[in-house]
Amino acid sequence: MKLIGPFTQLLSLTDLPAKGGINDKELIVIPQAGVLVQGENIVAVGNWGELQKANLQARLEEVVGERVAMPGLVDAHTHICSAGSRAMDFAARNAGISYLDIAAAGGGIWSTVTHTRQASQEELTTLMLERMDRLLVQGVTTVEVKSGYGLSVTEELKMLRAMKDAASQHSIDVVSTCLAAHMKPRDFSGTNTAYLNVILKELVPIIEAERLAIRFDIFVEKSAFSPDEARPYLEALQKGGFEITIHGDQFTQGGSELAVEINARSVDHLEASEQEDIERLAKSDVIPVVLPGATIGLGCAWAPARKLLDAGCSLAIASDWNPGSGPQGHLLSQASMLATFEKLTTAEVLAGMTHRAASALGLSDRGQLAAGYLADLISFPCADYQEILYQQGTMPVAEVWKNGELVKHKL
Repeated sequence: MKLIGPFTQLLSLTDLPAKGGINDKELIVIPQAGVLVQGENIVAVGNWGELQKANLQARLEEVVGERVAMPGLVDAHTHICSAGSRAMDFAARNAGISYLDIAAAGGGIWSTVTHTRQASQEELTTLMLERMDRLLVQGVTTVEVKSGYGLSVTEELKMLRAMKDAASQHSIDVVSTCLAAHMKPRDFSGTNTAYLNVILKELVPIIEAERLAIRFDIFVEKSAFSPDEARPYLEALQKGGFEITIHGDQFTQGGSELAVEINARSVDHLEASEQEDIERLAKSDVIPVVLPGATIGLGCAWAPARKLLDAGCSLAIASDWNPGSGPQGHLLSQASMLATFEKLTTAEVLAGMTHRAASALGLSDRGQLAAGYLADLISFPCADYQEILYQQGTMPVAEVWKNGELVKHKL
């Protein structure tokens, strides 16, 4: 066993509600704390001196200087397996050019599809590993990654295999999601339903055989797939044992209603959600995942995070790191901005990036610092946890421990 600390403050993020708003007074803040670890798991969390006296055989892994510790961040929605840049799209949007005109000029999702298809599996693995290095420095210890820029059986498999390769080479845990239903590819001559049937009949059996993903996603939107087209596809996947998440209510309604109907694990985006959508989600077990990075990248409205929480919903916060609408890829900065505009408490934001985000991925072994949980923790070089959001992502993470091992430390 080893004892990590002492931390000036430790936020365990335990004993917080799974749904609804959270008052900062509900945060458990342990002063002069330590974390006792055996293997990959936490054995105990408490006062450093008391843990040291009770565990004299434990090896000490001491930190130097003021530190605030908390669980490692969980980024529950990204697209970091991709190739190419969409800087042209960003500049064009800011210059007032419409999405349709950008797409006609060679931009949009199809631009990323083209570049990703041109990249080899090895190149995609390398690009993803570089992005995972950036995430680790930011304190992310678990990341969800979607396919969806291949849009054919062969190319989607290339992406999913690259994701599996990258996961095997990095300390961050990767949750792979198949988003072959991102849009109907331009080079597919059949209907939307015909394309979804190709995924079910030709792609899914290989994904199962190679264990490439346990989750599927679909973009429910006027420019992609309608709820009526998506419903039988998702129900077939659920019968096959896959978990479901939905890109929903980004520009128009319909996705969150479908998510509730089929009892999806989560519905992500929600910028276009109205009060009836919010009330429907509050009565369900579907976890809303809001993506402030897309708001920043597109210059659109924030997802109604405050209303979702006040209605009794859970709320996870993810970066949506992607080459088009969310190129920033810095979860803590984005969450800090969301908090300012949507008036979220520190507790709500931190929970949304840790145990509530883990729940959105179906993970119950991380996101809190308590006995039995994975020893995924991060520290910040400060004495007061309120500094973390106050500095809006500009304060660098000092140390990162993944499965109890120090994988990043301040030089």
